[in-house]
Amino acid sequence: MNSEFGLIARYFTRPAPAGFLGVGDDCAMFPVAPGHHLATSTDLLIEGRHFFSDVDPAALGHKSLAVNLSDLAAMGAQPLACLLSLSLPQIDDDWLQGFADGFYALAEASGCPLIGGDTTRSSGGIVISVTVMGQVRPEHALRRGAARVGDDIWVTGTLGAADIALRLLQDRLPPNPSLLAATRPALERPSPPWRLAQQLAGVAHAALDISDGLAQDLGHILLASDCGAELVYNALPIAEALHGLDDALLQDAVLSGGDVYQLCFTAAADARSRIEALAHDASVLATRVGAIVAQPGLRVMGPDSAIIMLDHAGFDHFS
Repeated sequence: MNSEFGLIARYFTRPAPAGFLGVGDDCAMFPVAPGHHLATSTDLLIEGRHFFSDVDPAALGHKSLAVNLSDLAAMGAQPLACLLSLSLPQIDDDWLQGFADGFYALAEASGCPLIGGDTTRSSGGIVISVTVMGQVRPEHALRRGAARVGDDIWVTGTLGAADIALRLLQDRLPPNPSLLAATRPALERPSPPWRLAQQLAGVAHAALDISDGLAQDLGHILLASDCGAELVYNALPIAEALHGLDDALLQDAVLSGGDVYQLCFTAAADARSRIEALAHDASVLATRVGAIVAQPGLRVMGPDSAIIMLDHAGFDHFS
């Protein structure tokens, strides 16, 4: 079993849903509903760059799929299927079992079955590539360029916890075991609101997932939509575990911290009650945090209407 094909057979060959052709042929096949378009996205996770070597493999399996489901959510797309490619320095049965269990648990919960992929041996660390595919009616897809002046700006979930966990793990903050325990799940087991996102298609206007920091990612909507935004800092949904931190540290984590994998979206003011009801039904926290305005740029309004100046907007792989 210690071969590429044995590895696939043992850990990544599970029955595909009816009507799907999954692992075993040169290509996978699956149906798309009439009137829908295929939505697809892919992400790389590299050991030492995107995850620590000692991370729980089940958590890593979960996150590997979650970060891609977050992209489908940003389009309002329904997950259909996914592909997984792994580059491993060696076969570690315990690691693979944990990783596969974490991956499949989220795949089953989200209706995004694994139907193919690839494995190879690496000369360095572990490299993980996941491609997700979903479906959405093109007229309902949430696009970055669809924000309108007067729209509310909404954020799902909470902000800042993943960034603080990362700083603690990188020794950029003094050791704090209780704070790390409270924030690490946000970093290693993100929960993108994929159920709510499908309901927002046709209700919200523009959306994206918060992967590199709220300020930076919202900036992509503003650029694509040729507009500006005003955020109210005191309205932002800050993770409860972060209360009591230094104000400057907290602001940076909340506004510029990445690895959130929640939605930032815009919608007309008359959709507020509808969005609140949809979020309640999906058991998702959705918070109105600002508005789209005509004046270009992003302004974050702090206490006493003072504008908060950002040291940096968010994460950039090549900065």
